[in-house]
Amino acid sequence: MHILVVDDEASQRDLLAGFLRKKGYTVTTAASGIEAIEKNRVSGFDLAILDLKMPELDGIETIEQMKQIDPETFFVVLTGYGTVESAVQAMKRGAYDYLNKPVNLDELELIIGHLQGEQSMHQELEMLRAAVESAFKWDSFIAESPKMHEVLSLISRVARSDSNVMILGESGTGKDMVARLIHNASHRKNNRFVAISCAALPETLLESELFGYERGAFSGAEKRRIGRFELAHRGTLFLDEIGDIPVSTQVKLLRVLQEFTFERLGGNAPIKVDVRLITATNQNLKKKIAASTFREDLFYRLNVITVKLPALRDRKEDIKALAEHFAGKFAKKCGFGKKGLSKDALNRLMRYDWPGNVRELENVMERAVVLSRGNRIDESDIPLEGDTTHRRVASDLLADVEKGHIASVLEQTGWNVTTAATRLGIHRNTLRLKIKQYGLKREPQ
Repeated sequence: MHILVVDDEASQRDLLAGFLRKKGYTVTTAASGIEAIEKNRVSGFDLAILDLKMPELDGIETIEQMKQIDPETFFVVLTGYGTVESAVQAMKRGAYDYLNKPVNLDELELIIGHLQGEQSMHQELEMLRAAVESAFKWDSFIAESPKMHEVLSLISRVARSDSNVMILGESGTGKDMVARLIHNASHRKNNRFVAISCAALPETLLESELFGYERGAFSGAEKRRIGRFELAHRGTLFLDEIGDIPVSTQVKLLRVLQEFTFERLGGNAPIKVDVRLITATNQNLKKKIAASTFREDLFYRLNVITVKLPALRDRKEDIKALAEHFAGKFAKKCGFGKKGLSKDALNRLMRYDWPGNVRELENVMERAVVLSRGNRIDESDIPLEGDTTHRRVASDLLADVEKGHIASVLEQTGWNVTTAATRLGIHRNTLRLKIKQYGLKREPQ
């Protein structure tokens, strides 16, 4: 990390520079805002630590000009006044954090450590965003049926606005994919798409994930954590399974939608955000409103525009194209040649009711690719719900293929879990579980 220290007081400047160099950072110093800007023109900095009060050009003006040169630079401001007003003004102009003078060096080190973590997260999110854009382009979205043509037409119109969207549909219909499509077709596409499942976390963890928390907010909160709302600033926040959000969290979410501000847990400084909210559910929220488990005022805030996805049994014109798409995808993933579907296999797929929708079809086609021999998938290669034949052998074969593929990608990336997870298209925590499940270990060099 390359850090720029800017202070007109030589003693303060040398103290910070010396401390940071001992910690292993590359450090450049500047005695004024003007000098900082000139050095920024010839060299990029990951972080600039600068005094708020300087002659000629103060810290805030310096930040504004440096951000025009390099928007990726982070800023920490130093203030000898400690007033909330000056700190808030600096944060509004782009500062990451602030410290009172004299500087507590331990606190500065914590801030830099947390910032490095956020930079890594930002890079990971950017890689994921690129992967999403590559995977979910309009021309790769399977939509042969009239009902899906209507959905695509609606998406194209919805994407041009900033209105909140609620996506309705059964499990497995592709609500998360549609949310990403809306984001990628909007003017927010160059900013983050941040997703969270409201059903996957208990109430206390959900609030800290959404709003973040300050250091010391609760037992175990050793450093500040940025929440999903802040991460999605100027981008899109996707709340999946919104019907499972606790009533107490609904109140806080409603306030964000009304005022576009919130506080981190344990904090009292208001944080303003510009977020486009997309939600999804497979539940009947009108019934939950009647049962007083979902707020009616929140429902109408979220449900400005409704996108309803049809079940796969209601769009059977898409089954052939989807099956062929998944067959090609998994054949390539497993290192097989191209595999086509026999007429009997296709008829079997068309007769089935697909209670698990597109997600179930994807799983069925992955099994079929592994089970089939040669370059053709036959009816006997497609075990569906209720079938017991081949189930165990299919599971074992799939596990072997997955284990081998994961091991190969880990070796290719030098066992960098974040990079490997990105290539595999899964979350790094999921990859860690898979490594443990399959007993994978890095070979000694």
